Amino acid sequence: MRCTRRQTITGGLAALAAPATFAGSLSAQSRAIDDVAARAGELGQLHALVIRRGGDVLYENAFAGGGLDAPANVKSVSKTLLALLTGIAIERGALPGTQARVLPALGRPEAGDARDGITVGDLLSMRAGLASTSGADYGAWIASANWIDYVLTRDLVAEPGGRFIYSTGGWHLLGAVLARATGRDLLGLARDWLGAPLGIDIAPWQRDPQGNYMGGNQMALSPRALARVGDMVLNEGRWNGAQVVPASWIATSWEPRARSPWSGDRYGYGWFLTRIAGHDAAYGRGYGGQILAVVPDLDLTIAITSDPTLPARSEGYFGDLQDLMGAIVSAV
Repeated sequence: MRCTRRQTITGGLAALAAPATFAGSLSAQSRAIDDVAARAGELGQLHALVIRRGGDVLYENAFAGGGLDAPANVKSVSKTLLALLTGIAIERGALPGTQARVLPALGRPEAGDARDGITVGDLLSMRAGLASTSGADYGAWIASANWIDYVLTRDLVAEPGGRFIYSTGGWHLLGAVLARATGRDLLGLARDWLGAPLGIDIAPWQRDPQGNYMGGNQMALSPRALARVGDMVLNEGRWNGAQVVPASWIATSWEPRARSPWSGDRYGYGWFLTRIAGHDAAYGRGYGGQILAVVPDLDLTIAITSDPTLPARSEGYFGDLQDLMGAIVSAV
């Protein structure tokens, strides 16, 4: 783990069950974290919360769900993980770069329209220009006989590289591109490129009718494993002395390329870009209230898992989680 930026947190504790306790003196920070813990405990949808700074635990607790070490469906935080895998694939030469065109990478013929220009970078930034397969369109997509064909034959509703269109289908295309480029399935890549070097488990997840692991949804990591990913990212892609993800890729992923029409947050490659309590932050967000957030200038990681069967809208539970993250950032 990291050394140069690590800070000693007096009284940090890994708590497995509520109520969480804190050792050491009741500093202003620990009292603020106590307040955060109390606020978190009032959120009935929340399953687990992990707060780490400089690689050290400030607070962790499982309020519900399977616990801090049990796999949890992180839903669309999978997009953030897939973006990290893409950066590794480019570094290893499996992909020529973000300008690689998607149809040739999938072994598909030209479409004769703007689809021919869709790039890996467009998929990473959700600017493929194809009609969404998320939200109201998600059910029809996953019920289709061929998920890749379904996505590729969606209407073109914008120019590739243009506006942000949230769509899990584009990420499924990206996962298929990685699998074809490497000759390996997405589960194997995730386990070898992220799981093994980080010492975390990545369980099998949903596949399409052709056997491709879904890209951009349904991956399962424990809350502690999710936080470890955040710590690695904050340490410029390094873990235990090994370069897991290229540092340059992380910097590239945090360059704003689009903007969410709902939250107003900018979007890079697999990361939403925002400010939390006056600090720049990047986060991945999944249905139900799954979050991996990092605040670079505080060396802070926040991992949140929640009930994956319930919605988390900005005016509801996700708004509560935004307030909670603001309190966390202010506390540290």
